[in-house]
Amino acid sequence: MSESTLGEAAPGDRPPSVVAGLLPELRRDLDDLVRIPSISVPGEIGDPLLAAFELTTRLFADAGVAVGRLDLPGTAPVVVGEIPAPPGAPTVLLYSHYDVVAPGDEREWESPPFEPTERDGAVYGRGAADTKSNIVMHVGALRAWNGRPPVGIRLCIEGHEEIGSGALPAYAADSHSEFRADTLVIGDMGSMAPGVPTLTTALRGMANVTLEVRTLESGKHSGQYGGAAPDALLAILRAIASLHDDRGNVAVAGLRRNEWEGPVQAEEQFRELGTVLHGMPLIGTGGLGSRIWSGPAITVIGIDVPSVGGAVNAVSPYARAALNVRVHPEQDAVEAQEAVMRHLRELRPFGIELDVRPGATGNGFAATTDGPAYRAATEAWSRAWGADAVLAGSGGSIPIVSALAAALPDAEALLVGTTDGYANIHAPNERLLLSEFENAITAEADFLGRYAEAFDGGRGA
Repeated sequence: MSESTLGEAAPGDRPPSVVAGLLPELRRDLDDLVRIPSISVPGEIGDPLLAAFELTTRLFADAGVAVGRLDLPGTAPVVVGEIPAPPGAPTVLLYSHYDVVAPGDEREWESPPFEPTERDGAVYGRGAADTKSNIVMHVGALRAWNGRPPVGIRLCIEGHEEIGSGALPAYAADSHSEFRADTLVIGDMGSMAPGVPTLTTALRGMANVTLEVRTLESGKHSGQYGGAAPDALLAILRAIASLHDDRGNVAVAGLRRNEWEGPVQAEEQFRELGTVLHGMPLIGTGGLGSRIWSGPAITVIGIDVPSVGGAVNAVSPYARAALNVRVHPEQDAVEAQEAVMRHLRELRPFGIELDVRPGATGNGFAATTDGPAYRAATEAWSRAWGADAVLAGSGGSIPIVSALAAALPDAEALLVGTTDGYANIHAPNERLLLSEFENAITAEADFLGRYAEAFDGGRGA
């Protein structure tokens, strides 16, 4: 990137005024990132991941950051770096990730997943929304300040977020100096819906559990043995069914839930975003916010059973299921996982003992929203969109957030970004609205200035 592409805001100007002029090159940078198939896979750090790391490094270097590389065991390299803070100014840590999930069945895409394609004001491609556009959001905000923002900057741009972040959360939890900051701007979120500027204040935690059972050495004829031979599949299904009550509420003792007290999506919008079929009821009771943001959820994310297409009349000798448990933002994920495992181990359906094993866990996050960063962000996001910013929760998990929050308990954390509820992240035809892209860059650039003005020696104005 040449110097001419940096913002030309003079001291005292609001850099959002220059963002429109930066958009053509920022869009080209985004296209270049999306073209890299930087899929993260456990145990692998392939050339595409390294290519995305190198391009991300160059983008931040050209935006004024003194960049470096953090290598951790079994983990894709992390882009780190710094712009020193002006005297008396706060420091902001910018986070995002350059890895993506696999595109899945490419026949379901209307255009190639790794060839960014613009249609109707949106860019389609894997990673366009989740979350390469948020990397470019950070870059654009720095360019808007000509690489000299009124706050200090630190970076944490990783490449293994989609598979749990590897060794990074444990490293970050030790509060190493390259991550110390007064505020964290986590670029991996976005608006609840297009045109609704959103600051995410809570993330549910996550825990995985696997249960399996073997009851016979081999499948046996259902006519000769069905009704007495212990059916492994029936045992697994009965165990899974016990996890919810008749109305769909999680029925596991020890999982925390409370009503969500802030704004929440309208049910009609949730149905549209979730592509819920007409006439199909939502499950669970209570407010929608408590069901998707501040309460538990248990989802069967995989199950090993005989396929219908190849079914034979036989009692199943073996079955296995994988469960994903979403946890209250302030409940320890391991504690919640143990509650689910205890529930399953105590069941013994038909007298059959289940083999229940723990999987990956990640704690949730709940933000403190009364500090100078949130005041500045609320103003900046509201101004960029021309609408009042809302505070919302999210059912998703970002492993590094809880680690950074634990390591930096006095830092404010803003979870923001370029995506929106219709972006199809992790699905075919993922897309980024260019209007949300511009608004997010404008808001972050504006925030850096407002936060510098609001900050008072680390205490706020």
